[in-house]
Amino acid sequence: MTVLASGSKGNATIIAAGSTMILVDAGLSCRELMRRMGQVGEDPEALDAILITHEHLDHVAGLSVLARRLRIPVFFTEQTHRAWVRMLTPRTTMSYAKWLEMVQREKEARAEQTAAACASDDAEEALCEEFGEDSRGVDTSAETIGEEVRAVKVKADPAFLPAVEYFRSGHGFSIGEIDVNPFTIPHDAADPCGFVFHAKSESIRMAIATDLGYVPPNVKMALKNVDVLLLESNHDLEMLKDGPYPWSVKQRVLSRVGHLSNTAAAEFLTKDYDGGAHTIVLGHLSEKNNLPELARLAAEQAIGDRLSLLGNRVALAVQDTPLEPICL
Repeated sequence: MTVLASGSKGNATIIAAGSTMILVDAGLSCRELMRRMGQVGEDPEALDAILITHEHLDHVAGLSVLARRLRIPVFFTEQTHRAWVRMLTPRTTMSYAKWLEMVQREKEARAEQTAAACASDDAEEALCEEFGEDSRGVDTSAETIGEEVRAVKVKADPAFLPAVEYFRSGHGFSIGEIDVNPFTIPHDAADPCGFVFHAKSESIRMAIATDLGYVPPNVKMALKNVDVLLLESNHDLEMLKDGPYPWSVKQRVLSRVGHLSNTAAAEFLTKDYDGGAHTIVLGHLSEKNNLPELARLAAEQAIGDRLSLLGNRVALAVQDTPLEPICL
């Protein structure tokens, strides 16, 4: 696992096993993602797929450009994909009167196109009869030009991707040498997911659980027996309450579909964590409502005497620089 970035300005993590490499989320620009991969010695061309947790901008900002540049598939839930496409599609509003005018204009335009097509067909038929050609003949050059025009239009679509694959929470699937087990998380998105990754050739499991308002039973079960855990520790409760965010934003962050606090993360580590991880990475730390020292202290106190150099090591993922790769 290599966390390239984690925070409200962008999230991206590499999971690799054998010859397979997956990018989980693409929340930075394409250029920045490739730059950070270079910093940790990873070749972007070696990526096999991009896997998306949910459609919020800090998880998909560079998605379409990166996927098109590398020509690799993107894995979503169907609801997340639809929400992402809607987010990229310009939306306009109009009055009922304007809508009626638009409908009338479209009807008139279709009528004109139909009349023009009929006239063109008649002319083509006469020309073919004149030269003894089959009226069903095809102008290959025109067809080729049409295909090129359509290709340009598709590429101009901001939501165009080389390939899209759907998965469902609770249903495992595989990408190359990695088994992926997605699980539902409580967050204010269309169909947000966390993931457990299992290297087929080894008994190693890594998990990502960020952007969740609390830790429900299904997440607790999913995070059993993992060797590396990327866990959200977003904010300190007092810093958030006294911080600069508007009250509506504070309510969202504190809600059961918001973000996990240091206290909530520590409670999970105290009561429900099985203590078997080599490394626990604390992620999605707020730059305004948290301090790395507070997040680390809360986690280490929760782990207690299980903390050692060989196991339960606590690492902090940050926004500006990639974390050193965690290799097992």
